[in-house]
Amino acid sequence: MSIPARFFPPAPEPGRPGDPGLFGPRTVAWRLARERSIVAGGPAALLLQVAHPLVGEGVRAHSDFTSDPLQRLRGTLDAVLRVTFGDHAQVQAAARHVAGKHRPVRGVLPHDAASMAAGTSYSAFDPELALWVFSTLVWTAIEVTDSFLRPVGPEERTAYYRDMRRLGNVFGVPDALLPDDYDGLARYVEGQVRAVLDVGPTARLIARQILAPAPPIVPWPLRPVPSVLAAGVLPVALRQAYGLPWRRRERVVFAIARRTARVVVPILPARVRFWPHYRVARSRLGL
Repeated sequence: MSIPARFFPPAPEPGRPGDPGLFGPRTVAWRLARERSIVAGGPAALLLQVAHPLVGEGVRAHSDFTSDPLQRLRGTLDAVLRVTFGDHAQVQAAARHVAGKHRPVRGVLPHDAASMAAGTSYSAFDPELALWVFSTLVWTAIEVTDSFLRPVGPEERTAYYRDMRRLGNVFGVPDALLPDDYDGLARYVEGQVRAVLDVGPTARLIARQILAPAPPIVPWPLRPVPSVLAAGVLPVALRQAYGLPWRRRERVVFAIARRTARVVVPILPARVRFWPHYRVARSRLGL
């Protein structure tokens, strides 16, 4: 598999002409999710997810990180992009595909964690766990856009979250669990970081495979990049819990990456800048 294919999901099928799917070209969901630069938040989103003891154990027990460390990131990206930009049939197909992948993911926590005891059961169909995974995706998308592309103000954050609630519903998060607005989501993430997340042996094992897989999957000059991106995006408490370096060197690299992306990304051609899912969706709508 080529390096781009390891990181980026492939273009989807054209879909039914004229069908905008869940959102459409005037929504904030399309405006933010079309950017390939959002993948910069992938390492942080994964580390946030697996720091939840039940999510981490589910990933450890039911994923093969040794052969394909980026499988979860690529699969999650593809599912989110297909639901965001697909027609209604593609949305339903993506939901069924994810449900099929999740069906065998159930078990119990084998060891005590800081916030829960050994023997606590988990299931990928648990709406509370689905809420956490959904929240990490929305939160990191906002953080990365704000850092690497342009400022995202309160109104746009609220509008994006309002759109993405529908994506949450597709992946099993009921309205009753979803925070009312983006500020509520941010408070929920802060509360999880403070009281629930626990960077124990399982989270550290998965983090090593994500940030420094063996054998390496990218050339030497790029190998520190996932760790620097994760350290710069994660909440401080999680960065420290994972032991990610944040010395002057890492801060400088992150700052340079931010400034470079803000200058370069807006002038990239659409075929490079935007996900193929967005370009296919525009073509489907005759735009």
